[in-house]
Amino acid sequence: MNRQFAAATFGALIYFGCVIPLSAAEYEALRQKMVREVIAASGNSPPGASIVAAMEKVERHRFVPAWLSIFAYRNHPLPIGHGQTISQPLIVARMTELLKLKKDDKVLEIGTGSGYQAAVLAEIAKSVYTIEIIEPLANEAARRFQSLGYDNVKTRIGDGYYGWPEAAPFDAILVTAAASHVPPPLLKQLKPGGRMVVPLGAPFMTQYLMLVEKQPDGSVTTRQIVPVRFVPLRGGH
Repeated sequence: MNRQFAAATFGALIYFGCVIPLSAAEYEALRQKMVREVIAASGNSPPGASIVAAMEKVERHRFVPAWLSIFAYRNHPLPIGHGQTISQPLIVARMTELLKLKKDDKVLEIGTGSGYQAAVLAEIAKSVYTIEIIEPLANEAARRFQSLGYDNVKTRIGDGYYGWPEAAPFDAILVTAAASHVPPPLLKQLKPGGRMVVPLGAPFMTQYLMLVEKQPDGSVTTRQIVPVRFVPLRGGH
């Protein structure tokens, strides 16, 4: 089979949703390769051992549409429907690393999406509370967490800008959509000594990943990390 014909055939299979899923061993090999690529791409800021272990364990192909499962372990974002994406593995690792999670931490995630980032967090922290404003995505993610045994992940449908006040305070907060500013309700729900990672910037403009730290005395510091591109934070704010 020549290369052009193979490419055309493969493209047709994808178009008609007929891609044959890989075996568990093949997915495992791709997952290990993905993690190696993430570590290599991280340069002088490689992910810690707990993050590497989590990304080696969490099966990313279960968090993307079935017809995209063979692409799940490429170091790229992928569409998950409803105009949303699953983040690039490198960004997942970077954002998680910035939180400096401990095993007893309680984490709030804003923007569940398909649930991949929450699953990575759940492998490291004691509990994860995750909010998604798009109801079909939230329902799918909740079913996915249940089927994969993530009993330490709690889900909610709602506007993440306002957080989850009755479960606060949180040791760490991660926002997976770009906001124009740090949401005051989330800052209020962050525990003194806690960390928040949030992309800031307008859609189609330069956005930056920001690290927000609440000091033990309640004062707040912010630090710009890297340029990123995220879908906008949705809601009525």
